[in-house]
This record gives sequence, structure tokens and C-alpha cells, in this order.
Amino acid sequence: MTETDIQLDHKGRLKHFLTTEGLSRQLLTDILDTAASFAEVGGRAVKKVPLLRGKTVINLFFEASTRTRTTFELAAKRLSADVLNLNISTSSTSKGESLQDTLHTLEAMHCDMFIVRHASSGAAHFIAGQVAPGISVINGGDGRNAHPTQALLDMYTIREHKRDFPGLRVAIVGDVAHSRVARSQIHALKTLGVEDLRIVGPKTLIPADITALGVRVFYDLEAGIENADVITMLRLQRERMRSALLPSEHEYFACYGLTEKKLKSARKDVIVMHPGPINRGVEIDTHVADGPHSVILQQVTHGIAIRMAVMAMIMGAATESH
Repeated sequence: MTETDIQLDHKGRLKHFLTTEGLSRQLLTDILDTAASFAEVGGRAVKKVPLLRGKTVINLFFEASTRTRTTFELAAKRLSADVLNLNISTSSTSKGESLQDTLHTLEAMHCDMFIVRHASSGAAHFIAGQVAPGISVINGGDGRNAHPTQALLDMYTIREHKRDFPGLRVAIVGDVAHSRVARSQIHALKTLGVEDLRIVGPKTLIPADITALGVRVFYDLEAGIENADVITMLRLQRERMRSALLPSEHEYFACYGLTEKKLKSARKDVIVMHPGPINRGVEIDTHVADGPHSVILQQVTHGIAIRMAVMAMIMGAATESH
């Protein structure tokens, strides 16, 4: 069964959202357009629409992530869904109950959707294959595999500033080898028409076969971001800096940290993104993170609209009036 077969129903509509890989340009565009229709909800006095009233959404997070969990929770509540946040560290799975038993217990509570965050690649796909018919799964990040809603909120942010994708020069900088965000971004950007897509980082953090995805690899930061319209700085996990993959934080920042001086290699209207949380002085200088080219906080805001859009489309409610 292909990625597309798992994610789409017989009419080509989303039933799960597990990865950006294999989805059509039209479907990705539909998600962005639907998110645009929800974007103004956050500015209302009453930040709610009734699309998912009576539905139950469970945040099933086996791995901590305050930002992702919170934006999913806000998105679900703004759609008027009931939300349950399940703390796995104190749940029955830590007492010996299997994941399948836990899923079946939650299904018996008549929930409608699981938002899954897990340290193991493929976990969201596994759960999507185990849940009862009528229950949907959204991947909130799994291992090194995928983080599709993060990629889509990044696409939304790019479109807000650059209007369209063909003709853009996009650079993804940092630890691509361990990044689920990078993989999801690459699939989405290529599908939406970006031809000049660059991967920048040290050889130890670049997958050997990455060029098969249609990207160009650079080991020098300023060469990689030259004339770039969009730069995504990936978060560097602290364990990489304690391993043999990198000599030190200081040396990484000297070579691959984005500073105002290095940013001059890019276009004057370049936007700088980061999936968060930021390691200031490691991946990015504070003056860049807080500067005029940064759209990092906008990404967080757009994440709520994107997650509202995905949940509404999956529940089949996106076409109703709001």
C-alpha cells in the first residue's frame, strides 16, 4: 500500500495526514487555501467556529513538544472540538499495557481523531493502520520520518510572503540527516514547484542519497544561501554536539550559524524560518532571529490555521459555511 493509499479515501479526500510525500499539488494547495479561510478566526473577539462541535480529538504525545501540542489543541478548540491531552509518561502504557490496548481503550470512548507524536519513525503510520474505521490520525512528528503540518505551515508562510513557489530559491540549512521537518519540507516544496532547492550543512549531517530527492547540496553556508529567497534554519539537537558528528557548538556556529553578515549573500527580501525551538548562538544569531527578515513567530501563528484546515478537511467539514 502506498503513502497515498493510506492517507486518502476512495474519493481522493484526506482521511489521515501522515506525510507530505505522494500528495498532489492540488491537495496541498487546497490545504493552504483552507488555512487562509481560517486565518482571521484568531483575530475575532470569539475565536471559535462550530465545524467540529461534538467531535473528540486526542493529543497522543509519546514525545514532548509544547509548541506542536499547544497549537493542535488551540486549533481543535477553535473548531469547537472536545480535546483530551494524554500524558503518555503517566498513562497505562508506562504500566505495561500495550499501545494497541491503549488505542482500543481510547476508541471505546468514541473519539474521532488522534494527533500522534512519537520518537519512532513510522509510528503514526502504524497507528493509522490499527485504529478502527472512522477514526483519523494526524502525524505530529515521528522520529526522523515526517512532520507534515510543520511543512505545510512553512509552505503557508512562504506563500504569504512570496505568493508562488515556481522560480524561488530555497535553502534548508543544518542537520538534515536527523530532521523530519526537512524531509517533509523537501517533498512539499518540490510538489509545489520549487526547482532550485538547496541543502546546506556539514557532510556528517547530510544524507548521502539526498540528491535523489531533486536537491543540490552545499557544504559552505554563504554559497548555499547565495541569492536565496527563503532560508530555513533547522534546529540542531544537543546530542549531535556531544557526539562525533560535530566538534563543538562554537565551531558549528562559526561555519553554519546564520548571522547578519552571512545573510547578505541572500536576496534583500529573503525570509528566514525556523521550526523552533531556537538555539540562539548555535543555528542562528539573535539579531537575525529577531530581525526584519525573520518570520519565525508568524510560522507559529500560521500553524494554528494550518492545523485547523487539516482537521476540518479530514472531518469533511471544510466545505461548510464558517
